[in-house]
Amino acid sequence: MPPPRPASSAFALGWLLLGSLGAAAAWVLVAMALNAQSSWMALVAAADAALIVRLVRLRPGLARAVLGLASTLLAVVAANWGIVAAWLGGYMGLLPWESMLKLGGGFGWLLVQLSNSPADMAWIAVALVASLMASR
Repeated sequence: MPPPRPASSAFALGWLLLGSLGAAAAWVLVAMALNAQSSWMALVAAADAALIVRLVRLRPGLARAVLGLASTLLAVVAANWGIVAAWLGGYMGLLPWESMLKLGGGFGWLLVQLSNSPADMAWIAVALVASLMASR
């Protein structure tokens, strides 16, 4: 039986984008349900990215590790943006996706900085390192 062919770049990037946004959406739902930042979900995003780079059969190495890291970082950024937008939009009578479009970059960044404690940042850092190591 011949070895499986590696995935095309567009196919792999599409699945990584889909996985990142799916993990971010799940993270936002958990954070809203628990009324907390739930930064431990970054580890779920890291595991998701590591699984996807393997499932799409990217060749092992530095490129695959960097793609896994980038996918996890995208999930972290999207989830934090979504959590801040959902929290702020709730006070303004907006749905989360409406608030995400109206939230400015500077104000959004300020709210993300204020909502993440040092423990949250540690969870995110551990997840980024775990994603890099698991995606190799």
